[in-house]
Amino acid sequence: MTKILVTGANGFVGKNLVTELKNQGHEEIYLFSRDNSFEDLERFTKDCDFVFHLAGVNRTQNESEFMEGNQGLTSKLLQLLINNANKAPVLITSSIQAEKDNPYGKSKKAGEEELLSYAKETGANVFVYRLPNLFGKWSKPNYNTVVATYCYNIARDLDIQVNNSEALLELAYIDDVMEEFLNALNGNPTIVENFCVVPVTYKVTLGDLADRIRSFKESRKSLAVLTMSDELTKKLYSTYLSFLPEDKFSYDLKMNVDNRGSFTEFLRTPDRGQVSVNISKPGITKGNHWHHTKNEKFLVVSGNGLIRFRNIDSEEIIEYYVNGDQLQVVDIPTGYTHSIVNVGKTDLVTVMWVNESFDPEKPDTHYLEV
Repeated sequence: MTKILVTGANGFVGKNLVTELKNQGHEEIYLFSRDNSFEDLERFTKDCDFVFHLAGVNRTQNESEFMEGNQGLTSKLLQLLINNANKAPVLITSSIQAEKDNPYGKSKKAGEEELLSYAKETGANVFVYRLPNLFGKWSKPNYNTVVATYCYNIARDLDIQVNNSEALLELAYIDDVMEEFLNALNGNPTIVENFCVVPVTYKVTLGDLADRIRSFKESRKSLAVLTMSDELTKKLYSTYLSFLPEDKFSYDLKMNVDNRGSFTEFLRTPDRGQVSVNISKPGITKGNHWHHTKNEKFLVVSGNGLIRFRNIDSEEIIEYYVNGDQLQVVDIPTGYTHSIVNVGKTDLVTVMWVNESFDPEKPDTHYLEV
């Protein structure tokens, strides 16, 4: 079993990595964070088989702390490995900022150089990952990434700053980073021009990013299902949900209630219709209409019902008995007037899907008793 050292284990990347390593069955993981002593690090470097060096300084009021936290700690870690004659592979998280002339970028570049010199001196395998902006669960607002800040603020009705809506960001999702790190652990890193990279990244403008995250909050009102076929949207939405306040996980739906029961829209999509929940009281009949193009699927999940059909050009009535004990989907073809009757003694609960969201200007619903 591989003994793995993770520095920065309590940080955004570290927490996700440690969790995934455990998911993969790794049990001997040495966790090093600000809560640990230098003696702990010395002990961990004696017999570790692989090092994920994630610790570093992203933001500080004192620029000198960039070099101390990024180059200085790296130098100490590598010296301990040398002292312990341990040639375990070392993976370091650098940044695309290493190419820029700023205090943070310089400190990351210096950390890279420390590791590359160590590799030449010892022959140990090293992996330098120049990461773009990362996002995902467990990130910190106003620290790790603008995505975290926007998600946190928008979920709480706080203002966000979009200084330049056309500014282009390159983003990598934390789960994609974890997949790549596990590849490196297994000796299969993705290398481009002498540096290791996360192969899946996304480019988005700051304005587009803000609009997408705002749409996540608005979707509770519009009932819109976002386009999850777009990978960036899917991953941003998962991140946004992780920032919801604990008392805001739920939200109410508008129930259209009368003496027959209720009808409630649940989800809407621009291209795949909508889902609603229909509740009928005992003895109640709903429907008695037909459609030219609109088609539906009925799924009774509780109670006992009778779905009746009649081709509008025929007198023959077709009947399907349905109940919540045996889930069965019933398609509602076009050109058939149809109804659903509660023939039981309890409420009849039916999940209804229709292939297009309701448009009051084009309802395509024509009354005709079955």
